[in-house]
Amino acid sequence: MTPLQVFEGIEKRTHELVEKQYKIWNEEIKPALKKNGIFLCTHNELTESELEWCKTYFDKEIFPVLTPLAVDSSHPFPQLVNKCLNLILTLKRPNASHMHNFGIVQIPRILPRLITLPGSNSKSGFRFILLSDLVINFLDTLFPGDEIQDVNSFRITRNSELYIDEEEAENLLQTVEEELKKRNRGNAVRLEIEATCPRELEEILLKALHLDHRDSYRNPDPLNFLHLLPICNHEAFPHLRDRPWTPVIPLELSGKPDLFEVIRKTDVLLHHPYESFGIIVDFLQKAAIDPSVLGIRMTLYRTSGDSPIVHALIRAAQNGKQVTALVEIKARFDEENNIQWARRMEEAGVHVLYGIVGLKTHCKMLEIIRRDPDQIRLYVHLATGNYHPSTARLYTDLSLLTTNEEITKEVATLFNILTGLSRFHGIEKLIVSPFNMASRLKEMIQREINNAKEGKKARIIAKLNALVDEDIIQHLYAASSAGVKIDLIVRGICCLRPGIPQVSENIRVISIVGRFLEHSRIFYFENGGNPEYYSGSADWMQRNFYRRIEVIFPIENPKLKEKVHEILEAYLADNVKARELLPNGIYRRIKPEKEPFQAQLYFREKARKEQLIQSKGREGTEIPIKAVQPLAIENQNQNLL
Repeated sequence: MTPLQVFEGIEKRTHELVEKQYKIWNEEIKPALKKNGIFLCTHNELTESELEWCKTYFDKEIFPVLTPLAVDSSHPFPQLVNKCLNLILTLKRPNASHMHNFGIVQIPRILPRLITLPGSNSKSGFRFILLSDLVINFLDTLFPGDEIQDVNSFRITRNSELYIDEEEAENLLQTVEEELKKRNRGNAVRLEIEATCPRELEEILLKALHLDHRDSYRNPDPLNFLHLLPICNHEAFPHLRDRPWTPVIPLELSGKPDLFEVIRKTDVLLHHPYESFGIIVDFLQKAAIDPSVLGIRMTLYRTSGDSPIVHALIRAAQNGKQVTALVEIKARFDEENNIQWARRMEEAGVHVLYGIVGLKTHCKMLEIIRRDPDQIRLYVHLATGNYHPSTARLYTDLSLLTTNEEITKEVATLFNILTGLSRFHGIEKLIVSPFNMASRLKEMIQREINNAKEGKKARIIAKLNALVDEDIIQHLYAASSAGVKIDLIVRGICCLRPGIPQVSENIRVISIVGRFLEHSRIFYFENGGNPEYYSGSADWMQRNFYRRIEVIFPIENPKLKEKVHEILEAYLADNVKARELLPNGIYRRIKPEKEPFQAQLYFREKARKEQLIQSKGREGTEIPIKAVQPLAIENQNQNLL
């Protein structure tokens, strides 16, 4: 396909998906909300008393911040903000030279998009109205003397890409800041309008925005489903939400306040969000005030708004420790947040660096240098997920805490390479892009191919967010053709096609979408009966292999290998939330031949059992838990297909 054909195909598919989205909203979600006493009203459905209340609310809370904008030969089309809600009006003005005039009202983002109507309660039901509907009913106050003939809501999506020449930028931080100012004013790439909008108004908008009809999406209200989030978070509907999940402290850490002592004795592997990310936050906070800690180095790709991670780094620097932070200020849509934190850390004495020109620093690494009684020791945290306490409650990730000298030495070496811009050297255990990740992975796949040809055990399992890299896919096809059994757990895009005779018949692909976002990357290579386990920050994509700093780390502790093995078994046994990819690129539900099994539910039950054991203070407590199917991992495909 030519690039133009690909682009046209994407446009066509996007329109289909948006239509499907609204079909689900109108045919499934809205009726279900009504059934549970939740009503989304239009202004035509309001009672007389509700209309009176809305008029008062409009006059006091909304009218003061609205600005009507005329559109005619003397008033050019206004520069509208990216993804902001707007209204376009057809006006008939007395004694006007034109039959029709047009006006635009931009609704500021500071206003709540969903309004609870008076009298809403659990007995009679909860009635809501979208802000756009409420405003439409009282627009005549903005255009006194004009006859409003038609009103339609619309919004514009603008190009949000930042165009930065890192090699030419004298100050990368300042350059990114300047580009961010342009984001809301970028070229329009999409127009969303109400399905009932007259073609004449659509043409006016398309012409003003330099778009064509392929870029126009005619949708019913709401134009932005995020406006409905207040319903999801409403305190009156806890019974309609998932039960709150509180991450647990694993048994091996329970009642042990000195995490440094624990890690000195053995590696620790945490499975988030089932096991608490608060352990990592607490670890860093204690390091910040520990007199024995000499220095801290870490990478920051995304973090939360009021980040306890950044506060800990600032406090450590204020306490006289040597603190270095590699902050990725080009993390998409987190640029502004990261810049603010970078400035605050610099003011506190943290050495803030912005990585290597042309590469995004996406790896998750934390190094704490501590003077223990016997020696200076490095404590390292390597992970698949960001240092973001909020998303750590929603994403599944793995965290490794270790003092393994080989690993910690290589992490220290990698930090020196990134901060000193020296050549890549002295790293064998870690797999690091863009230096050796693609080549190492292909070598390990080739090893499985060789083992299969020699009659040895050969097996590959990879859990990823995305599989796109063509070279890796061709190596996986070659492995399948050689008889290597391959299971791929790919949540998002997968460009590989499984189940094709003589090409990929030994490859199975599933995608698991559940309550928590599957974000961990886990890799298993059978290695002739001596299995190797890895985890890390990278998906198998060109950008991860060649345009980012990524780290894949080995998991070598026997107990932790068992833990990862169990995690993979659970995912491969899932027959409820898993969808299987067919050779034609279509996903299908898996028909459970055995008892229904959900991996995420299993992990929650397992964590809850550990929590109950801790609360009862004895390990022998009998607590029911649905066991994972006992699957021999080297024969996994045979058991599950």
